[in-house]
Amino acid sequence: MEIFEALRKDHERQRLLMKILVETSGDSDSRNEFYEELKASLENHAIAEERHFYAPLMDSDKTIEKSRHSIAEHHEIDELIAKLDETEMSSPVWLKTMKKLQSLVEHHLAEEEKEVFQQAGKVLSKKQKGELAEEYQQEMDTQS
Repeated sequence: MEIFEALRKDHERQRLLMKILVETSGDSDSRNEFYEELKASLENHAIAEERHFYAPLMDSDKTIEKSRHSIAEHHEIDELIAKLDETEMSSPVWLKTMKKLQSLVEHHLAEEEKEVFQQAGKVLSKKQKGELAEEYQQEMDTQS
């Protein structure tokens, strides 16, 4: 497996969780569970992705700008999660913020998959792609 497949697998899970969350309402147990799972997924994914995908890409002039941009978006995502944590789940503001988070994450994932992956594919060797996938997966496994 290459790093791209490992990342894409987590992206699909995040998309599904966000889709479920914007269709839920109120302060229910299921909404809480899905939100906690999404939050952990986004946080763990960002940390592992920055270590095992973006850090190596920062070494190349061809991918440093996109890497910085993506890492900055991780911080924007963190800020929205913090806002969600502070908002009453039954409040209409929570759903509005959740939809804003969904929009930002969807944009981030699409940009990453359509632009960053292509650039990274040219910068990373086949060996690096496999090793980074292993390292990424090991970190994700220890976080769950």
